[in-house]
Amino acid sequence: MPEMKFPSRVALPLFTPPKPSRSLLVILTAALGFCSACEQAKPPAAIPEVEVVEVSQQDVPITRTWVATLTGMVNAQIRAQVPGYLMKQTYVNGAYVRKGTPLFQLDARTFQAALDQAKGVLEQAKGDLTRAQAQQGKTQLDVNRYTPLAQTGAISKQELDDAVQNNLSALAQVVTAKASVASAVAALETAKLNLGFSAIVAPIDGVVGIATAQVGDFISPQSPNPLTTISTVNPILVNFTPSEQEYLKAMREMVRTGETEKQALSRLQWDLELTDGSLYPLKGKFYALDRQVDINTGSILVQVEFPNPNSLLRPGGFGNIRTVARIDKGALLIPQRAVSDVQGKYLVAVVGSDNKVQIRNVTVGDKFGGQWIISQGLKPGDHIVAEGAQKVQDGAVVNPKPFSRTTTTSTNPNGSPAQ
Repeated sequence: MPEMKFPSRVALPLFTPPKPSRSLLVILTAALGFCSACEQAKPPAAIPEVEVVEVSQQDVPITRTWVATLTGMVNAQIRAQVPGYLMKQTYVNGAYVRKGTPLFQLDARTFQAALDQAKGVLEQAKGDLTRAQAQQGKTQLDVNRYTPLAQTGAISKQELDDAVQNNLSALAQVVTAKASVASAVAALETAKLNLGFSAIVAPIDGVVGIATAQVGDFISPQSPNPLTTISTVNPILVNFTPSEQEYLKAMREMVRTGETEKQALSRLQWDLELTDGSLYPLKGKFYALDRQVDINTGSILVQVEFPNPNSLLRPGGFGNIRTVARIDKGALLIPQRAVSDVQGKYLVAVVGSDNKVQIRNVTVGDKFGGQWIISQGLKPGDHIVAEGAQKVQDGAVVNPKPFSRTTTTSTNPNGSPAQ
């Protein structure tokens, strides 16, 4: 068998990638350089711009305001003191009347008859007294005459005893007659009073209200509604009810200054804002502080007296009463809009000299116009974010600008400008 011959292995050349051409390298290098330039040209993140204001310090009057109601210095309810039919109304509804001015007239005939009868009873009682006194005079004479006769035996002792007993009985009759006279005098005075009560007159000077009864009505002291009411309106009282906490705070301040309650309250000047928004031109002065705190409302009644020469103020009116309670010396002030209330915590954004923001907790006090009084957390000269606080966080860098007050200025109830 012939020997088979295989061909020897042929060495194949390895694949070698083609070398990039010079033009391709130039293109790739330019592309990479362009991308790098894009990265370098990308602008950095913008720094937020905020408006800042400097914490100011000044003496601030602390004003307190309460809702108030008006009432007369005296409010006399006019009621009938005797029963009877109303015959006449003798005043003009809503007029100013003087003390003693007739207001109503009841049917007086019944009371006049009772007066005449009382006079007759009195005269009869006086007659009975005269007879009793005459009888007692006679029995006294008998006793005086029988006494020496009995001592000499001219008459029996029994006759003297009878005379003495008759005299004692006559004395008792005199006492009874005197009591009857006194009773008749009292009845006569009562009848006179009842007759006088049939004419109902004003007990005080003041403005009288519209009558609630009409001519022909039967009225009595037990009638549920008064016939009318008279109020003294010059001066007039303004009632308001501060809370117990406000009262205690004021009393502690009074103890600190060494003033008495009357001294502390009397030095305050009071302003009254009426329901139409106008300010009453005259000042009020302290009148009275109630003796107790109302257990239902937790407040205490305070009364302030206001002059009312033109009767502009009327009982039952409403208003707002305010006074400067104290002067807060060197108070720190910032705009209210600079303070954020987050779950009961008051926060402000403070901008440091390096323009970095620090979020601080602060303690706020009273409001003064459109500003907060800060009691803790800030110091004079601090710069705080007044506009744009929502754009910053703690540690952020900001671009501070002066705060521009572009909002409309209005007037608060305490008379201070609001932001």
